[in-house]
Amino acid sequence: MSPRTYRTAIVGTGAIAAAHARAVAASGARATLVAVADVDLGRATEFAATWRVPRAHASLTELLREERVDLVHLCTPPRLHAPQALECLEAGATALVEKPPTLSLAELDTLAEAERRTGAHVATVLQHRFGAGAIRLRRLQEAGELGRPLLATCVTQWYRDEAYYAVPWRGTWESEGGGPTMGHGIHQFDLLLSVLGPWSEVTAMAARQARPVATEDVSMALVRFDSGALATVVNSVLSPRQTSELRFDYERATVEVEHLYGYTDDDWTVTPAPGHDAVAELWGRERSSVPSGHEGWFAAVLDALDRGQAPPVTAGDTRRTMEFIAALYASAFTGERVRQGQITPDHPFAGRMDGTGAPWRNQ
Repeated sequence: MSPRTYRTAIVGTGAIAAAHARAVAASGARATLVAVADVDLGRATEFAATWRVPRAHASLTELLREERVDLVHLCTPPRLHAPQALECLEAGATALVEKPPTLSLAELDTLAEAERRTGAHVATVLQHRFGAGAIRLRRLQEAGELGRPLLATCVTQWYRDEAYYAVPWRGTWESEGGGPTMGHGIHQFDLLLSVLGPWSEVTAMAARQARPVATEDVSMALVRFDSGALATVVNSVLSPRQTSELRFDYERATVEVEHLYGYTDDDWTVTPAPGHDAVAELWGRERSSVPSGHEGWFAAVLDALDRGQAPPVTAGDTRRTMEFIAALYASAFTGERVRQGQITPDHPFAGRMDGTGAPWRNQ
C-alpha cells in the first residue's frame, strides 16, 4: 500500500458532513481534512473550528482556487451534485458525492464522460455496501455456499413529516430528482443490487399519498434479475414504525438484515434450509462489531486510490442503480414494464426522473 496522505475537503457543512469528517479522522494518517466550504461562511467557520480544519471558504470555486486537494466530499443538496462534481473533475480532484449522485441518468453520463476526459474520478457514497454483513453475504454467494438466489424483499419504510418538507429544496423534481425512491430507499436497493447483480426488468407503481410534495411519497416495484431471482422493493416516507429491511431467500438459507440507518452483525440473521446447517456455521465464523457507515466506505475509497484504481462506488456501478430508479419511475408513470437498457439517451426518463410527468402533477 502507498504511504500517501490524501488532502481532503468537505463542501456543504450540514448534518451529513459530520459523518464525512469522522470518516476522515478515523482514517488516521491516510487522509487529512484541509478545508471546508459552505454558502453560509459562518456555518463553515463553525464546522471548521469543531473539526480543527485549517480553512473555511464561501464556495467550492473559491476552495478549488485556493487549496490543493485530492478529494472533495460533496455534502450539498442534490441539485448541486452534478455541477459541483464536474467542477471538481475539471480541477483534477476526485469527487465523493452523497446520494443521489445526480438528478438524472443524463447528468451521470456527463460526469462519466468528464472522468474519461480528465482522468479524475467521481464516486457515490453508498456506504451500506461496505458493512461486514454485506461483504460476507456477497462472498458466500460468489463461493456458491448459499445455492441459487431465488427471491428477495427490500423495504425502506421511513417517516418524514410535513416539517421535513418545509426545507425549500425538498420534495421537488428540480431539486431532489425524486422522492423516497431517489433520496431514501436508494441505500437499501443499492445493496440489493450489489448482491443480486444485474436486473433485467421492472414493473412499478408510485403515488403521492399524503405529503405536500411534487414527487412521490411512496413507490413499489417488482424486479426480475438476470440470475432469475425475483424481488420486491418498497420505498416510503409515510411509515410511523420505521424500518430498513432486506431478505434474501437462497436454495440453502434465508439471510436477513433489519436496521434503520446502519447495521452491525447483530442485525443479521441466517436461517438454514433443512439439511444445510453448515451455512449458519460459515456465516458465524467471522464476527465484526464495525457498523455499516461512512468509515468503512471511506477506507475502501482510500484502498482503491492506493492501488491506482477508481474509488467505489464507481460511476459504472452507480449507473446500474440510477438506471433502476429511472426504470421504476418510467414503469410507474407509463404503466409499462421497463427492461434494462430501454432508458436510452433520447428516452424521456433519461433527462428527468419524472420523464413524461407524474400522474398527479396537475392535481
